[in-house]
Amino acid sequence: MAAYVAQAWAIARKDLLLEARSRERFVSMATFAALVAVVFSFALDPTVRSRDIAGAMLWVTVLFAGTLGLGRSFAMEREADALTGVLVSPVPRGAVFLGKFLANLVVVLAVEAVIFPVYALFFGLRFAGALGGLVLVVVLATVGFMALGTLFSAMAAHTRMGETLLPILLLPLLIPVVIFAASATQRLLAGRPLAEVGGNLRMLLAFDLVFLFVCTAAFGSAVEE
Repeated sequence: MAAYVAQAWAIARKDLLLEARSRERFVSMATFAALVAVVFSFALDPTVRSRDIAGAMLWVTVLFAGTLGLGRSFAMEREADALTGVLVSPVPRGAVFLGKFLANLVVVLAVEAVIFPVYALFFGLRFAGALGGLVLVVVLATVGFMALGTLFSAMAAHTRMGETLLPILLLPLLIPVVIFAASATQRLLAGRPLAEVGGNLRMLLAFDLVFLFVCTAAFGSAVEE
């Protein structure tokens, strides 16, 4: 188990070091998210209270910004044909998946740390009273998002229309995660207690466990096809 975790961490560390040097994905995702917030700020009807729809706006932005980043998750391996070298190495396929998953998770969480303050600035949202609950919702929802997204980005990377195909495959399967995350976020922003979103949190945790187990098991077959 220690060797398995070390191998997964080595792959995640490699991706995070490359991202720290180039910041390509982070900058593009954060810029896209900020532009979406600007569009929402101008398109929103002034008679509609932004707090009433903030949860939906936040998670639509996270969903599309995250999908944009996932499209580049396996770009380097595809362009340099490096994934073949990884697959013929003695590293278990599950460790490869978990390493890529962890790297994607860290990048998207960093982007979300930008998205939420941007929306607070544009729409006057206050997170002070619900910060702990919001962090919990964001982490649980992002884990499920990245588990499924990492698998499908690996599959799409081997096709000629990979970046076009990825959202078509991924978005329909993420609808339940987005629904529960947006609903919980909306209630917390409205000042509701954390206990009221307990059902949402349990559903997000259930999705995380299922997605992580299934995607880790299916990753080997997906990348070898």
